[in-house]
Amino acid sequence: MSTALEASSQTPAAPDTLTINEIFYSIQGESTFAGLPCVFVRLTGCDLRCTYCDTEYAFYEGNRRALDEIVAEVEKYPCRLVEITGGEPLLQKRVHTLMSRLCDDGYTVLIETSGAHDIAPVDARVRRIMDLKCPGSGECERNRMENLPLLGVRDEVKFVIGNEEDYAWAKAQVLAGVPGWADRVNAILFSPVFGKMTALELATRMMADSLPRVRMQIQMHKQIWDPNQRGV
Repeated sequence: MSTALEASSQTPAAPDTLTINEIFYSIQGESTFAGLPCVFVRLTGCDLRCTYCDTEYAFYEGNRRALDEIVAEVEKYPCRLVEITGGEPLLQKRVHTLMSRLCDDGYTVLIETSGAHDIAPVDARVRRIMDLKCPGSGECERNRMENLPLLGVRDEVKFVIGNEEDYAWAKAQVLAGVPGWADRVNAILFSPVFGKMTALELATRMMADSLPRVRMQIQMHKQIWDPNQRGV
């Protein structure tokens, strides 16, 4: 039985559609925008299989929707902050059209991306939140290091850390990026894998090292709602 994304790849898509998993209104739980109300547009499909993934349902579940319909649903909410997420949103080329349309309409637009795909085509007005996958993810070799020189002052880099090896690897990447991308980006974020590393463990390591420009983040939405709840 074919999945929604597989079906969309087998059948020529209409020129103005995307395969969408869900659109919802919540509190932004991550990045420097944490704590702000935000509309999330979650796209279907991902070509990575991180060991700690908490949105596996977005790998395949979704429906093809017209861009006009997507924008109209975003407009229903009393909020001017929008995050495009997944899955991996950059797998669908028409996401660029959606992001540019939202920017044209005056929204602050964020994209959450794994960092395994070229970020160069992303509209310069969009704030890119890019992962660098640590060894514990099982996808470290998929990091597209060519993205690092493309990062600018609007962008943020996130490391999801589940153990001591991950922390040591993330620390080495940050130090290797000074001077360079680590000095240039808006923020460098260290986030503990929920259920694998405690906030206290990560905080203790960060305080001991006092890495330049690195800040800790906790997935705020998982503190507000049940960690397994969708649509938040």
